[in-house]
Amino acid sequence: MNDDRQQRSTIEIVREAEPVSLDHLDELAQGMSGELVKTVVDIGEGIMAIGGMMHADEEATLIDGGSRQTDLWGINLYPQEHGTDDFVEFDSMINLRPGQGNRSRSIEDPATRATILEMVDRLVK
Repeated sequence: MNDDRQQRSTIEIVREAEPVSLDHLDELAQGMSGELVKTVVDIGEGIMAIGGMMHADEEATLIDGGSRQTDLWGINLYPQEHGTDDFVEFDSMINLRPGQGNRSRSIEDPATRATILEMVDRLVK
């Protein structure tokens, strides 16, 4: 299996019916950088992808599953910061979308940020 397909096979899709635990996020963080879990949320479907080395890999997995690219946003989760404002970081190269009015790696729209925070709250237990 090539590296790209192998990487995508480790990506997990999280749904409200089966939320991810903080312990599992912490395990994923330890396996990566030790601090964060790269995550892509689909605000249209209410799901998120975790476990990828890069947001682009998670984005591709979600698109392969039927998600619309315009609904996908990259964030980082810091499991050790759960319960604080530092738990979710709105930073990813996939967020650079001048055509959608987002001109930085951050997510500039307050309503989109609020939607993402609500989703993360439902999907992480």
